[in-house]
Amino acid sequence: MGESKITIKKPEDIKILREGGKRLSYILGEIAKAVRPGVKQTELNDIAERLIIEGGDKPAFKGYRPYGAKTAFPAALCVSLNDEVVHGIPANQALSEGDLVSLDIGLEHKGLFTDMAITVPVGMIDSAAKKLIDVTKKSLEIGIKEVKDGAKIGNIGYAIEKFVKQYKFGIVRELAGHGVGYAIHEPPYVPNYGKKNSGLTLKEGMVIAIEPMVNEGGDAIYEAEDEWTVKTEDASRSAHFEKTILVTKNGAEVLTPSPL
Repeated sequence: MGESKITIKKPEDIKILREGGKRLSYILGEIAKAVRPGVKQTELNDIAERLIIEGGDKPAFKGYRPYGAKTAFPAALCVSLNDEVVHGIPANQALSEGDLVSLDIGLEHKGLFTDMAITVPVGMIDSAAKKLIDVTKKSLEIGIKEVKDGAKIGNIGYAIEKFVKQYKFGIVRELAGHGVGYAIHEPPYVPNYGKKNSGLTLKEGMVIAIEPMVNEGGDAIYEAEDEWTVKTEDASRSAHFEKTILVTKNGAEVLTPSPL
């Protein structure tokens, strides 16, 4: 995808994206607060859909069918458990003490889209799981610091990879961040690895979603039989954090603030 397809958001669009981002952050926070042993994944999805609709908005993921997909995504919320990296379809099963659960959600507000994700513990988790969550969350913060008008997009992935590699964790390579705003997925592609000063130049008014996906073991993944859920090949646990970011002259403006 070339730079010619990259969209620069207008000031009035950015205002709407700020509104949508705040709404989405609040909703994700409410979902995360409901996470506990015994709660069903479908109950979390019900909270997501109810709060989105109550706010007068639309769930961006429900009914989403990207090019090449055989089926549309059936839920408002992606719920990915333990060795599930992303795109987990909420199951009618309860969460268990010690699980890791990644919650990924998109919102359409006044025709414009924001996207975010967090990974949270279910009850008490072991120290290795906490480390995985902390490193993944920190890697997102490190990637965001590389964002500013005139910077190269490769700096984001380079910074994330350099940080994560210290901990011998795997970085998912087949999936990446992306442009967002006029659609839930737009150009450019925003990898979580790469070379410094490579790739396209970030420009003021671009809106991107940065989303490191980090595995406790290797970086290899596969798609499950439901044709949506992505899992780690070695069955190691995975964590995922994502924020929608506006490129400004002075750096990054986070449009989806941390919900917790």
